[in-house]
Amino acid sequence: MKDKGISSAVTKRLPRYYRYLSDLKASGVERISSKELSERMKVTASQIRQDFSNFGGFGQQGYGYNVENLCTEIGKILGLDTKRKLVIIGAGHIGQALANYQGFSKRGFILSGIYDADESLVGSHVGEYSVKSVSSLKEDIKNDDIKIAVIAVPKHAAQDVANMVCEYGITGIWNFALVDLKAPESCVVENVHLVESLMNLAYNISVKES
Repeated sequence: MKDKGISSAVTKRLPRYYRYLSDLKASGVERISSKELSERMKVTASQIRQDFSNFGGFGQQGYGYNVENLCTEIGKILGLDTKRKLVIIGAGHIGQALANYQGFSKRGFILSGIYDADESLVGSHVGEYSVKSVSSLKEDIKNDDIKIAVIAVPKHAAQDVANMVCEYGITGIWNFALVDLKAPESCVVENVHLVESLMNLAYNISVKES
């Protein structure tokens, strides 16, 4: 069940719940209480129960949660029950690291290819993938029913790339360029700013040291 009225704070916690539950499932844990889950995640048990109540609860009083069922239900809420194809645009360091990441398929994401505008990189290999020219993107997106574009290009080129893939029918952008991208309502953008995360870490270290 998905409800557009649920706060972004709750939905942002769902991937973390899914990650912990996936690990518990892999470890053979069958049931867990909100108290036990809170101790692992460092989130209060009341917060967990409140978050889950937005989607109907999932648990039984005094009985806890079935780990496998809860993991499956949260996966459905996150849309992980649907296979989604993605492409990486930009074969630099970040693009290569993402292309070599083995975790996409475990979460239902299928990497269809990696692309670059630099013709000197076209034909080179990144892991099991041969870098393709961006000139073939339009046809590949249409023919392979690709919905997600991962943008890992320099800041100055990112918005043009975003505009291009939106025109080609992409409905989701995962952006690693150092700029917030704009897109039409038909396309959802998730901006990932690694340096901001590092600065948050530096701040928290400073607080502890003060």
